[in-house]
Amino acid sequence: MPAVPEPWALLSIPMSKVAIVTDTTACIPARKVREYGIAVVPVELIIDNKTYRDGIDISPARFYALLRKADKLPTTVGALPGHYLEVFRRVSKEASGILCITEPVHFSGMFNSARLAVGMAKEELPGVAIEVLGGATAAAGLGLVVLAAARAAASGADLAAVVGAARDVMPRVSLFAMLDTLYYLVKSGRVPRAAALANSLLKIKPVFTLDQGDARTVALPRSIPNAMTHIVRFMRRNVVKGKPVHAAVMHADALENALKLKNQIASHFSCAELFVTEFTPVMGLHTGPGLFGVAFYSGD
Repeated sequence: MPAVPEPWALLSIPMSKVAIVTDTTACIPARKVREYGIAVVPVELIIDNKTYRDGIDISPARFYALLRKADKLPTTVGALPGHYLEVFRRVSKEASGILCITEPVHFSGMFNSARLAVGMAKEELPGVAIEVLGGATAAAGLGLVVLAAARAAASGADLAAVVGAARDVMPRVSLFAMLDTLYYLVKSGRVPRAAALANSLLKIKPVFTLDQGDARTVALPRSIPNAMTHIVRFMRRNVVKGKPVHAAVMHADALENALKLKNQIASHFSCAELFVTEFTPVMGLHTGPGLFGVAFYSGD
């Protein structure tokens, strides 16, 4: 049965003069979407020949339950230009400027879809200025950039200043996460089967980072506790001493580990912002369940 629509996935209408638009790859918690009136475009998933709107027709918990049983890896339709155009229409009723923030350009077609929607909106919404930014990171890292822009918009900043706030935070965001298995990356063709077999035999829990949108492995611990230790160590190397830390702990059906990581972060860093969020289905279909990690940046 379809999931009850999640409030965070519904298309909210911001009350500030600059509206913030993103999609479900940003992994932003429901309460923060509601707090800032962020408009979230749901990415569509195809599971066993059925189409689901991420966060509306299917919840993360239900998705990971289906993923564990699926013979065929789910696929994504992505967000089409018409989906973005519909959101632009809705938020333009309350805003004279719109900032749409998407995944890195080479991650998916979301950026191009949003740009096409801007072209479609020019005649229909002539008095609304629309900017589209492709992020340098993904998942909760992208979410932190969106939230920084949303706070600027909520303070009454104009579109140029809101874009500036997003651009200021974007290069400062780091992301480190642990993969519980390489099985789903093998099925998607992103990792050779031999590498996955070696990892399985050695019981390795790889820790990876995103560097300008490109994923690379930074540690090969053999247990979840050691992976968590590595992640906190990488945080220490990347935060600026004396600056407050904004951190989003993310997980793919691994809440217990996410809460443990959150507690470690709270005890080691002075956090201006620290929350747990789910790795949304559109992200988790490639990594599978069990992933946990953190996205963060230092400063205001």
